[in-house]
Amino acid sequence: MMARQFTRIWLPVIALFAAAGCASSKYEVKVDAINRPASRPTQSYQLKSANPELGEESLRYKEAADFVRTALSGKGLYEAPDPDSADMVVEVDYGMEAPRTRMERVNVPIYGQVGGGVRYDTVPVTDSRGNTTYRTMAVYEPPRSELIGYDNAPRQVTVYEKYLRLTARENKPAAEGKPPAEVWSVEASAEDESDDLRKYLPILASATVDYIGRDSDHQTVVRVNAKGEEVEFIRRRMGEPQAPSVPES
Repeated sequence: MMARQFTRIWLPVIALFAAAGCASSKYEVKVDAINRPASRPTQSYQLKSANPELGEESLRYKEAADFVRTALSGKGLYEAPDPDSADMVVEVDYGMEAPRTRMERVNVPIYGQVGGGVRYDTVPVTDSRGNTTYRTMAVYEPPRSELIGYDNAPRQVTVYEKYLRLTARENKPAAEGKPPAEVWSVEASAEDESDDLRKYLPILASATVDYIGRDSDHQTVVRVNAKGEEVEFIRRRMGEPQAPSVPES
């Protein structure tokens, strides 16, 4: 009788899970928003880098600024034709925190070696004279691998937090060394194994749209589909900003 044997085989699944994560188009974005209504309506804005090190002339900043302009347009806001006429200044800050290491548990497939061993078959054997006899012969069969279950195992991962922060302030001079009053602010962040900030900027910008000028009360998790209409809207960008048309009187 053929032997039946099970052996646990631990396959290298880290690459498998990483590939699955990269292939996913859905992301969890944490959003936190604060709203402090100004004394007068604030519809027009001027964009400004919140971090002097980012450099407003860099291609990365210009791309991020375009995403932000598009997000703001989704709330009916427009960029003022000149800085002095803007109702508010929107400071743009984006980047990636230092990598962190954490432990997480994943389902690891367990494969077992099934079958294999020796079985004995009786086979006919014919000699040169045409006489047939029967002999018992050993037949060797290799084992095969089969999935027999899953085990929950820990693994160490390195994660990167990507963020986009928008802070709107009244377009007024600083008074007594204090910055102008804050009108609203919103921060969106995503943490996973990807260190591709550029890929995440339109995803983060799309998550801010519904929270611009709102108070979230607490940090909220928003699920964003990178292939959805909201992100595509941000990726298309607005081109050159234009003030809304004013109907003739």
